[in-house]
Amino acid sequence: MTFMPSHLTAHLHEEAGTLALGAALARAITPGLTIHLHGDLGAGKTALTRAMLHALGHDGHVKSPTYTLAEPYAIDVDGRTLHVIHFDLYRMAGAEEFLDAGFRDHFNDRNICIVEWPEKADGVLPPPDIRIALTVAGEGRDVELQALSDQGAACLNRLNFAPNL
Repeated sequence: MTFMPSHLTAHLHEEAGTLALGAALARAITPGLTIHLHGDLGAGKTALTRAMLHALGHDGHVKSPTYTLAEPYAIDVDGRTLHVIHFDLYRMAGAEEFLDAGFRDHFNDRNICIVEWPEKADGVLPPPDIRIALTVAGEGRDVELQALSDQGAACLNRLNFAPNL
């Protein structure tokens, strides 16, 4: 019998811990996955996303999509193109704005959607497969990953992460 973890907590020491978690997630994620990132300003949501994208092979700059609300990335992984859309909903006035922008169309079995500030689109945002909460703790961060679907549990089961960095 295979154990499918649905919950993981860790302390990420300095930036190296965030980079290691991002790299581990990059190895475990698959198309169709939706990840919601929770945490205060400066908690490391964009840093974690940047680490994932770079570990997947994206060579360019990864910025917070605070003003554009969404940044799409097409990354060549093992001869196939992986589509990752990074959302930052912080500046949204309400859930209707999410619908008006047509963002729901991006949530499908072909894309990986990573959403910062998902509470800004409560009620219309598709539910996450994985919920990640980041909290500043001393020089590092505390992180909690919670699988909320079978696909999310399968991802956490594939996650090979050494949290004591």
